[in-house]
Amino acid sequence: MSARVTGIAREPGYTVVENASLAGRNTFRVPARAALLIEVTRSDVLPEVFGLAALRQRPPFILGEGSNVLFTRDWPGVVLAVGVRGIQMLEDGPEGARVRVAAGENWHDFVLWSLARGYAGLENLALIPGTVGAAPIQNIGAYGAEASEFIQAVDVYDRQLGRGLRLANADCGFAYRDSIFKREPGRLVVGAVEFLLPRVRQPRLDYAGVRDELATMGVTAPTPVTVAEAVMRLRTRKLPNPALIGNAGSFFKNPAVSPAQAEALRREHPALVAWELADGRCKLSAAWLIEACGFKGLREGDAGVSSQHALVLVNHGQATGAQIWALAERVREAVERRFGVRLEPEPVVV
Repeated sequence: MSARVTGIAREPGYTVVENASLAGRNTFRVPARAALLIEVTRSDVLPEVFGLAALRQRPPFILGEGSNVLFTRDWPGVVLAVGVRGIQMLEDGPEGARVRVAAGENWHDFVLWSLARGYAGLENLALIPGTVGAAPIQNIGAYGAEASEFIQAVDVYDRQLGRGLRLANADCGFAYRDSIFKREPGRLVVGAVEFLLPRVRQPRLDYAGVRDELATMGVTAPTPVTVAEAVMRLRTRKLPNPALIGNAGSFFKNPAVSPAQAEALRREHPALVAWELADGRCKLSAAWLIEACGFKGLREGDAGVSSQHALVLVNHGQATGAQIWALAERVREAVERRFGVRLEPEPVVV
């Protein structure tokens, strides 16, 4: 490939686009551009891609389906989109399976794939938008389950070392909506994720609403498929659909506080929604905090807080990323003033 890319350049396994629009590559649907967009469709070309002059100068911004990012401005460097596809069965036995899934596969499609083949575990994580490659980065979670519970290993390209690595679960630094991949952005590019999926697992039904939804469905003996159906019904009812209105799902993490701080808040606000964590701390409902400050359903121009769920910021049409972020900052400041708790964004804010 020539030293300077002009327009679009296609190479085996990847494509390079100059001055590329990102408006269709983020679920907020905000306008943004990248100086260079490199889309990779084969993981074996990553060493060649990272040898390009543009990527030797500075790390890229790594993008999946754009369901966990808010662009407040253009990206002056390289956006690397990993579109590698494929699902490979590594082992299959009476107790479960070991499956290798390429980073570019759609997460929800993979969940449905696993359920259709009789595997359990991922049912609580149905309908989460994004790619399989984003799952370990964010350690996605919902309805009492996290992806890290089922991840055996992650295949990555280490930009620092200039080679591929296989990171075991214990090496991924998984935490609540966090991982080593998120803490070292641009260094580790996820190429594939290896999952251990059991055939039989005790269903996890304790998260608010799941048992009630199953009861409404008339289900008395839940299976992974029926739990997934209940979760999809709950998500569809409670969360705005990114296909209909721009959003990135939950915008803020549920904050964890000390038992003493939680008790003090409960005394002042008896309706506070909180639950205990295994480490003794208390996790507070960020949605409750935001709604208590009066933000649910608020709209400023085309930037708004969803009327369906206070944890979701939305783009009603023509909002810019900067306008959505300004609203997010206003929400954070109000919650901190009233409750003394600092909310942290869940998506990556550029």
